[in-house]
Amino acid sequence: MQTAPLFSWSFLKHYLTTMRPYLMFVSGITGLTGLSFVPDLAPWRTLILFAVFFLSYGFGQALTDCFQIDTDTLSSPYRPLTRGAIRKKDVLLVSLSGLGVSGLILARAAWINLPLSLLAVFGLATYTYFKKRWWAGPFYNAWIVLLLCIIAFTAGMGQWTGYRVLSINFVLTAVMVFFGYANFVLVGYFKDVSADCQTGYRTFPVVYGFKKSSLLSDAFALLTISAWIIFVDLNRTTFRWFAGLFGVSGLLVLLYTQIMAYRLRSEKDAHQAVVPVVHAYILILGSIVISQKPAWTLWIFVFYAAFVLTLKFRPEQNQI
Repeated sequence: MQTAPLFSWSFLKHYLTTMRPYLMFVSGITGLTGLSFVPDLAPWRTLILFAVFFLSYGFGQALTDCFQIDTDTLSSPYRPLTRGAIRKKDVLLVSLSGLGVSGLILARAAWINLPLSLLAVFGLATYTYFKKRWWAGPFYNAWIVLLLCIIAFTAGMGQWTGYRVLSINFVLTAVMVFFGYANFVLVGYFKDVSADCQTGYRTFPVVYGFKKSSLLSDAFALLTISAWIIFVDLNRTTFRWFAGLFGVSGLLVLLYTQIMAYRLRSEKDAHQAVVPVVHAYILILGSIVISQKPAWTLWIFVFYAAFVLTLKFRPEQNQI
């Protein structure tokens, strides 16, 4: 296959595929969640920061793909990097440049975000090492995404306000982000078991199998659901029904995810559990955003509809 030059439309098309646009909604909702805790946030500031968080997941996905071509060649041969459609060095250059510009914008919003952003980039660059260890993978990925939520809040505030990060509402939201995303990572490993076995990635499903992995997934889901219920109880006087609609829908989809995880007998069917867990993550955090910023309700509905549409057109229906 001919390799696309860096400065070409072909490279741009392949790089967008590598970014996985349907998963950029994950970082988008995570960023919005952090921003929703900021009082009196200017619309222009919201839009700029949202764009940064939305794109950051794509840059991060492309960066981590550069370090796991071995397993992706077996489990995801359609991806441009594994097919040789684009060069690893070009993807590294664009990804690091995108993350660098994002970090500078966030640092301009709040100086503390410079070291925090560098920490996040370091986490992405070293993720492959920890993915190979069954005890680390989901947790290592989850702390990076949680850090994104904290960075969003700090960028919106324009300063570091640690006491607000430690408020009960933010802590409960942090639990939802951390364990909700860890669950997505763990369930996502189900689809790559054979490839991970062949390439030395000792993920939890590789070491312990589907059944025990499903039990761990249940624990992650239970912690996410418990944090959401406590959040709603503490804010029952201000929790709007639109927020409740999103949240309850997310909980039901999450329960469906756990049922489907137990029913899996082949990694080829893993998308039946992976797809709903992403929906659940976005819906649950969407309910938190709406509860904090009722004026954003319509935009969260539009955001979710755009996610559903983008997900429908992913390159491989059994991959995510």
